[in-house]
Amino acid sequence: MAKKKRSPSVSKRRPTRPVGKSKTIDEYLAKLSGARRRALDDLRRLLRSLLPKAEECISYGMPAYRLEGRIVAGFAATSKGGSYYPFSGSTLASLASEIGGLSSTKSALHFTPSSPLPPSLVRKLVKARIAEV
Repeated sequence: MAKKKRSPSVSKRRPTRPVGKSKTIDEYLAKLSGARRRALDDLRRLLRSLLPKAEECISYGMPAYRLEGRIVAGFAATSKGGSYYPFSGSTLASLASEIGGLSSTKSALHFTPSSPLPPSLVRKLVKARIAEV
């Protein structure tokens, strides 16, 4: 039986998230550099100011904020910047008119260092998620 060759494109893919498991947000961010790191640091500062009573943690391998036992926000590094996760299937849909033309999926909003998420939108996302909890 002949061995199956791995596709060269698969073996050369670059990870979109920091390699290795991080136990803290500081460890997660320490694996990043440049503009991506600054963009995620800025988002972290904003989330900390919006959620002063929340616990910073790692959930599903990404930095997240736990409030009263429930994850209410998170973010992750991507190959081009980052993604914001409300940890809810309905938060983004409830603010669809606010999100407008931003790149998104059902569960995440995507941004780049040159085009970060507007702080006013992040405030609305956090407020909507807290209302759901």
